[in-house]
Amino acid sequence: MKASRKRLGDLLLEAGVISEQQLTYALENKSRDEKLGDFFIKENVLTEQQLIEVLEFQLGIPHITLNKYAIDPELLQLVPRELAKRVNIMPVRRDKNKLLIAMSDPMDYFAIEEVRMATGCQIETSIAAKDDLYRTITKYYDLQASMDAALSEVEVNTPEVQQEITDEDSPIVRLVNQIIANGVAQRASDIHFDPQETEYKVRYRTDGILRTERSLPKHMQNMMTARVKIMGGLNITENRIPQDGRFKVNIEFKHIDIRLSTLPTVYGEKIVMRILDVSNVATDISQLGFTKKNKTLFQKMIEKPNGIVLITGPTGSGKSSTLYAALSNLNDEEVNIITIEDPVEYQLNGVNQIQVKEEIGLTFATGLRSILRQDPDIIMVGEIRDTETAQIAIRASLTGHLVLSTLHTNNAVESVSRLQDMGIEPFLISSSLVGIMAQRLVRQICRDCSTEIEPSNREREIFQSNGFMVNKLRKGRGCAACGNTGYRGRLAIHEFLPVDRELKELILKHASSYEMGDYMKKAGHHTLLQDGLLKVLDGVTTTEEVLRVATID
Repeated sequence: MKASRKRLGDLLLEAGVISEQQLTYALENKSRDEKLGDFFIKENVLTEQQLIEVLEFQLGIPHITLNKYAIDPELLQLVPRELAKRVNIMPVRRDKNKLLIAMSDPMDYFAIEEVRMATGCQIETSIAAKDDLYRTITKYYDLQASMDAALSEVEVNTPEVQQEITDEDSPIVRLVNQIIANGVAQRASDIHFDPQETEYKVRYRTDGILRTERSLPKHMQNMMTARVKIMGGLNITENRIPQDGRFKVNIEFKHIDIRLSTLPTVYGEKIVMRILDVSNVATDISQLGFTKKNKTLFQKMIEKPNGIVLITGPTGSGKSSTLYAALSNLNDEEVNIITIEDPVEYQLNGVNQIQVKEEIGLTFATGLRSILRQDPDIIMVGEIRDTETAQIAIRASLTGHLVLSTLHTNNAVESVSRLQDMGIEPFLISSSLVGIMAQRLVRQICRDCSTEIEPSNREREIFQSNGFMVNKLRKGRGCAACGNTGYRGRLAIHEFLPVDRELKELILKHASSYEMGDYMKKAGHHTLLQDGLLKVLDGVTTTEEVLRVATID
């Protein structure tokens, strides 16, 4: 018993995973209420997996993955929801008077004692990853409870429909709220409500990959659709045309913006919620995953006094996040920044943001004309979609404004051809364009289960053909922290095309995309593929992920 009462710092020192200096630094700098293990993880001294392995070995307490266990509903009655959430524990299994609980900190003896007193059981502990615990507690105590209540209380033809979808305590309202909370807990970027012929599917997109979370009975579809539309301020009686809305929720003391879109399908209205977590917005360009060279190039581009900077890539490639980070970097009381967007995803302090409203004639082009009369220094145009917007943006850049915008093209060099296809004269493009950056998002290897592997023969060929040597690579084994996917989070890969004198001459000569691409490589700028392969060599992503978004020439 005496050994189990050791302090965490002593255990980590004994295991040799931290030094005396690191322990002293942590004790001096962590906040009073912050746990030592959490501080080390935040400072990247340890991964959560390393911490779990030390505790497992030193204390002899097993590590478990909660999604492998079917939790008995009786356990949820035995350990109250408020207690489980407050002390961050999950009941796993009961054997007579012994209760096995999962917790992230098995040295929290106060929590163990509180559970023992509340249940009257002898407590056995196991270790689970923090995110695994959070997801499981949310799933069973909140989502499952709301689901069971909705299934038992909501009938196929409920006469009190209006009350069911507006009363905050009704089962349908609680279920929708918990589906959103569970999506946030799983770091989902989008929640899909998909109507099928015989069921109603709820799907989450996490790290760019869509998967089905659960299937609901078909008779719940109409009430859930009506509830979501009420939250977004949409017309619940209109189901023939698409509608867009927006609302805010507070989850675990975080403000979450949700953008809502409905679409009529043959089996009913499909709903997609885009989760906009303000706390996750990149406000510093150092958070964008640039290589040192690319960061310098980007800073030079956005610090020009005038001209156009274009960011290109398909939908969902992180273009908006990059633009917001650039605006945050440029935001100063000495400059007037105005944006026109569709939609305004995140609201930035000190920046004047305009929402496009085409139904009343406020398009990118008309809004941009008005912006030019507002004495701007920096203008951000959400997207250049047509010739008129492109012409006004170029005119603005030539009259002393810095213009930031996006285009939908596959790579940087194709952006020049795209502008020419819009009818913009080459001399205007060469004189206004400062630089182009193409971007894609790839999944990041989970730090907790990252392991070294041998590259395949095909991988060796790919690296060699792009001028890199490879000996060892990394891959995620799959663990509780990443939901057994081997990936956790995303990062961007980039391709830069700064417009220098030689490139201006190529544009004026109507050079093809191939010629400009050859020049880009000759000038030493990496393609999307090469930038991705560099990040594979750094051990932060995999070759498969890079090849999923970047093509081999």
